[in-house]
Amino acid sequence: MSFMYNPFPFDDPKPVNRPELSKKTVDAVVAGGTPSVAKRFAAPVIDKARESNQIVAFDGYATADWKQFLNLVARECKAAGVDFVSIDQNAECFKSGKEIDDMIDPLLIWDTEIDPTLLYGKIYKGGYEGILDEEKTKAFEEKVAGLRNGSGKVVAVYGYGCLIPRFRDLYDVKCFFDLTPKTSILRIRRGEYSNIGKERPDLVNRVIRRCYYCDFEMSVCSRRELLRNSAIDFYFLSDDPQNIQMLPFGAFADICAQLVKYPFRAKPCYLEGVWGGSYMKKLRNLPDKMRNAAWVFDFIPMEVSVLVEVGNEKLDINFCSFVCKEGVNLMGEGCVNKFHGYFPIRFNWDDSYHSTGNMSIQCHSGSAYNREHYGEFGRQDESYYVCVTGHDAKTFIGFRDDADIPQFFREIEAADKEHKPCDYMKYVNYEESRPGLQVMLPAGTIHSSGRNQVILEIGSLTIGSYTYKMYDYLRLDFDGKQRPIHTRLGEENVAQHRRASVIHDPESPDYIVQKPRVAVEGDGWKEIILGENEQLYFSLRRLDFEKTCRQDTCGERFHVLSLVDGDQVLVRSVAHPERCFKMDFLDIVCVPADMGEYEIVNLGKEPVMVHKTMLRDGYQDVVL
Repeated sequence: MSFMYNPFPFDDPKPVNRPELSKKTVDAVVAGGTPSVAKRFAAPVIDKARESNQIVAFDGYATADWKQFLNLVARECKAAGVDFVSIDQNAECFKSGKEIDDMIDPLLIWDTEIDPTLLYGKIYKGGYEGILDEEKTKAFEEKVAGLRNGSGKVVAVYGYGCLIPRFRDLYDVKCFFDLTPKTSILRIRRGEYSNIGKERPDLVNRVIRRCYYCDFEMSVCSRRELLRNSAIDFYFLSDDPQNIQMLPFGAFADICAQLVKYPFRAKPCYLEGVWGGSYMKKLRNLPDKMRNAAWVFDFIPMEVSVLVEVGNEKLDINFCSFVCKEGVNLMGEGCVNKFHGYFPIRFNWDDSYHSTGNMSIQCHSGSAYNREHYGEFGRQDESYYVCVTGHDAKTFIGFRDDADIPQFFREIEAADKEHKPCDYMKYVNYEESRPGLQVMLPAGTIHSSGRNQVILEIGSLTIGSYTYKMYDYLRLDFDGKQRPIHTRLGEENVAQHRRASVIHDPESPDYIVQKPRVAVEGDGWKEIILGENEQLYFSLRRLDFEKTCRQDTCGERFHVLSLVDGDQVLVRSVAHPERCFKMDFLDIVCVPADMGEYEIVNLGKEPVMVHKTMLRDGYQDVVL
């Protein structure tokens, strides 16, 4: 579920995947505008309704909206002389708004001394089933079952969760309206969505928080079950209300099955930030009206989508929906089992190049804390790889050996409460940034990306925004208000023992600023281990070569590649060279576990460097 608060409303047209598809699959995609799609959908339903009433269900991901489509189907029914009845399953079955609030609100943190931004809470795990009113639900089931009798009628049942297993046998046709995480958030920000049980939207940040801990969580779990069990008849891509695309579920499944045979790139999301720089904006030719691109979510699994060319259409598919269908081929069975079906590593760019300042001084929480306080099942580990630097760039990591940490806590408290600046350089250790610097940031490590660099940030599964800003330079946000910091949460979670001498010590379990070492090499290439630590379940590597470099997923572990030095490379399967993807500088491409042997071919004249991330040996034993 998405925790992306304010994505910039820009659709990057470049990262298009072009798997080879059968004519049957290509022809099965129905597009051409929502009225045309509704007409095509309605025609066979109306024909069957003349013989016996048809019960059609419309479920969807949170923020999905069926209103226009149902109106168009109703119009087709009227033109054909068939009655149309619609039933709002949520209104008919769910508990009252107050009852739902009484269940969810206690899970959310309301104490601004602990959480000044009211960002955090604990995940609700009861699913849609947990918010059903049993008496109302039984009446709904009897009502829908009774509508089966007779002919000449189309009955449309719509609502979030109307396709849960309990209701599924009630319907003749089952439809799911999916959308991308970015679209969901933008709909919330436009006031187009109210949380389940709410008549009107709350403040934007509160709507998004409740979505993360409740609405999105229910949608994610329900969608996963539906897709894994192939329990729907039609899959709709509904980002653009005027241009909804419809696929028979078999066609959607085949597109996913073919895509996973290729190296592929996700469609990024771009976010502005007060410390944001200019490098990625220029490199990606982003809109002039963007202030910057502080964060580029190139491959954060819960935030991105995959753009697939299918005939004359481009389908923007939620990445998590793709994972639901092809998790084993994409990640390997061991990975699917270990990480509960989630893609376990996230990738984004942090751009402070030619910016006004550093990222905030911050830390993240670990396993026990996340389980107890948030209901998450994973630590929040990260790593930084420095790709581009300007003058005087620094990467902050760990405390200085001579740091008076209690005094540091007093100073950041004074900064928050009394607006007094903190001389953070007295306390926080830094590395002089240079391209190629790799640091690891296990949960609890105090850190920051300094001004004037572009960082490849690689992190663990935890997808909530459990970032505790401990000092933010008394900086104002875009609205002119001082940005709140999480002094209490930071103090509770920061690893005070990770000081400069410890993080550089090869004998320490907290050796997280490591010297690169060659793992294997061949003619014109070598693979370098940049960072491995028993606390992190992923291995950080780099492939340095002149012409080609051969790799092998062994059918077990996906690889994620980023071209960090060089103009362009081609990633292609050895057995099927036509299954390929061209990567440009700072693109990120995923090689599915099932691919086996593949090679990276340098399309430029100069030697190249490709950053490679994979699950490390022994990842199965790491405590999440």
